[in-house]
Amino acid sequence: MDPFVTLTAPAVPLDIANIDTDQLLPARFLKKPRSAGYGNFLFHDERKPGFPLDDPAYAGAGILVADRNFGCGSSREGAVYALVDGGFRCVVAPSFGDIFAANAAKNGLLTVTLPEDVVAGLRRQLQEAPGAVVTVDLPAQTLTGPDGRALSFSIDPFKKECLVEGLDDVALTLRFQDAIDAFDRTDAERRPWVVPNGE
Repeated sequence: MDPFVTLTAPAVPLDIANIDTDQLLPARFLKKPRSAGYGNFLFHDERKPGFPLDDPAYAGAGILVADRNFGCGSSREGAVYALVDGGFRCVVAPSFGDIFAANAAKNGLLTVTLPEDVVAGLRRQLQEAPGAVVTVDLPAQTLTGPDGRALSFSIDPFKKECLVEGLDDVALTLRFQDAIDAFDRTDAERRPWVVPNGE
């Protein structure tokens, strides 16, 4: 996955609490191949007149500033795919569904948790100045809003390392390739009966 170091991008506000994963990606689209991209299905059933993501003023947004309990509901990883395929690299909210947040980190999507009043203030700024940019500096753990105020956020150190270095679960495992190969060799010597013939 692509490393996440710093991001400066337009941000879109979403004043809806308790957005669940079925709203992010309705279940009927899960049968679609990921290779085709899930971006077109993001918030598919929520796209009513006035929906912020359809406002041309927020075109090209890479950051979503949402309300509390974002990504609650079922554990579908496709909800994260839809956000990433839709061009988002960061979601800011007062709280997240636990499984959603874990899936996000594994797919290069940063979740930033800030106090509810602070996030509400960010949404107001973005509503008053559509198209305004937000900067996220992951190594420094700061988010700078349209008003220029730098806000500090916390993140699990391991999650931060994986995002900054662009390490998904496969890449993490491959870090131990030499140790895995060494184990395979010594295990085959100790227990030759577990090695299929000819391998």
